[in-house]
Amino acid sequence: MITPTPLMQLVSGFWSFKTLAVAVEFDLFTRLAGGRTVTVREMGPEFGLAERPADLLLSACASLGLLDKAGDGYRNSALAEEFLVKGRPYYFGGQVRYCDERTYLPWHRVRDALRTDRPITWDPDTQESLFDGSDPGMLALFWDAMYSTSIFTARALSEAYDFSGHRKLLDVGGGAGAFPIELCRRLPELRATIFDLPHVCLLADKKIAEAGLSGNIGTSAGNFLTDPELPTGHDVILLSMILHDWDEPTNRTLLAKCHEALPSGGAIVVAELLLNDERTGPPAAALMGMNMLVETDGGKNYSGAEYSAWLTDVGFTDVRVLSFDAPGANGAVVARKR
Repeated sequence: MITPTPLMQLVSGFWSFKTLAVAVEFDLFTRLAGGRTVTVREMGPEFGLAERPADLLLSACASLGLLDKAGDGYRNSALAEEFLVKGRPYYFGGQVRYCDERTYLPWHRVRDALRTDRPITWDPDTQESLFDGSDPGMLALFWDAMYSTSIFTARALSEAYDFSGHRKLLDVGGGAGAFPIELCRRLPELRATIFDLPHVCLLADKKIAEAGLSGNIGTSAGNFLTDPELPTGHDVILLSMILHDWDEPTNRTLLAKCHEALPSGGAIVVAELLLNDERTGPPAAALMGMNMLVETDGGKNYSGAEYSAWLTDVGFTDVRVLSFDAPGANGAVVARKR
């Protein structure tokens, strides 16, 4: 018998997100790191909560798979211990905080974005793009979120695509450097360059230094949208979670620049949340497309077939689509230059 239960799950989806977000805000999972347990009565004084809200928060987090319960005590689940403890290599809290503080309330006005075809998290009349430097606090939060999402995605990409045959990587729009950092950790012989806006390169330089990889990874300041050429001297170009921010003509122009910058035999890797060819899913990609409506001026998510066609049109060959499972991308479209 068909029931409205799936609809109720959609209606109440924000309950799950806000429970996760407030737990991250309270540093709950970081405080429980290393196997520590806490009871409802212990949580109250430590977190400044009365017994009832402490009980409800712990129970809700357990129901979501974020906490495990043994007797009266709650402790981090394996998922929370791996991804929600500050300082862990694949800490995901930055993405949680960004969505909670930056996009959650604007999403309440998604109808306005649909009717106007304009972003609602920034003003295109006064800002060049979401990525300009007019709001340093927001940008810091944004890049922290992107790093949180990208670092594990880079790990998944490295397992799906073999970068060991390359010597030098150009990460176009590489942000704070999560992909090169993860790839160079796994492949010490690989050298990489991050090409991004000047203020973003400063963030990347800091992350690279913290990772101890300043000898492996460098930055090059520029604008991949307006600069006529990309840096040369690299045998693989990575576009990681970049093309969904822009419309088709912009993406075709950027892919042509990538083709021009690569030597014969060089490769391009486009990592994205890919829609299926029918554009009916998966939900993560389709809903990210809705988020692009909220956050970008022209962006949307595309299918592997669309990317493949664009790559072929600008001169790439041997195009193939790889699949993997990660928060920032579910696949990569790879190709070669003749």
